[in-house]
Amino acid sequence: MTRATIDDVARIAGISTKTVSRVLNNEPNVRDVVRQRVLSAVAELNYRPMTSARSLATNRSFMVGLLYDNRSPSYIMEVQAGVLEACEAQHYSMMVQPLVSAAPDFVERVDDIVSRHRPDGLILTPPLTDHPELLEFLRGNRLPFASIAPHHPKDCIGVILREREAAAAMVDHLVSLGHRRIAHILGDPEHGAGVWRLAGYRDGLERAGLKEDPAIMIQGQFSFESGVAATRQLLALPQRPTAIFAADDDMAVGAIWAAAEAGISVPGEISICGFDDTMIATQVWPPLTTVHQPVREMGRRATEELLLRVLDKGDARMVEVDYEMRIRFSTDRAP
Repeated sequence: MTRATIDDVARIAGISTKTVSRVLNNEPNVRDVVRQRVLSAVAELNYRPMTSARSLATNRSFMVGLLYDNRSPSYIMEVQAGVLEACEAQHYSMMVQPLVSAAPDFVERVDDIVSRHRPDGLILTPPLTDHPELLEFLRGNRLPFASIAPHHPKDCIGVILREREAAAAMVDHLVSLGHRRIAHILGDPEHGAGVWRLAGYRDGLERAGLKEDPAIMIQGQFSFESGVAATRQLLALPQRPTAIFAADDDMAVGAIWAAAEAGISVPGEISICGFDDTMIATQVWPPLTTVHQPVREMGRRATEELLLRVLDKGDARMVEVDYEMRIRFSTDRAP
């Protein structure tokens, strides 16, 4: 069967191919009746624009690149789903590229990826959102990008969550259950998220009149393994904490695993909570008390802002999304 062309759509709709192109690219100033005729012809012919032809006509690749250096697979999967949803709405494709931001040739690697694939723009996830050499490279080459949860949101477009406020709210929850010795497994200090969540933990302690104790603040790396290692340290203390607030769900699940390994009941002997509310939070037992960060929505919103800038369809900005507390069975009253 012969594939329908844009000329076929124009013939059925009774208008020019240029007008058809404007409708397919969601350009403004097209009358509703004309837009509807084009869409009806597209549906009748089952027309699908060829990306190569669109690229030649507009000097765009119609591709968005998602770059990440993140040890949490569940987080990245959710981000990908949101980015893909926004891309498909604008007939864009998505390229996903894992990177090692600590590598000496990191920026050169990004340069090579951009040169080979020529994406119209990039989505950056933490910690790439705050990598100074990368940001300098992208701005110097005028390549549009949107950031998810950057530490300095005033300097870019994308999406943020009130992470500091959310982390403090989690400490408030633990305090309301009678916990006074509340440990924190810190996120990667190179991530804006790790910085904000630590600040929120400290805010919560201060509000409750509790002193900060460095002995129960253990550095993690936003990974299951680092959660296990940190919790083993905490459980070996002469006076162990009654609650652990991990800076993400993967580390919190690692904490639950380490507690089970030591024969310590969760939440009977120790309460454990996390941050993000990724899929793993409800796949572990007991289900994890956590802060719901709408990760998929954040991926989608960041991409929508990026495409606003790329397609010059409006003023792109930094969008703020809301968090929710998800209280489940991994936290209870202090023993």
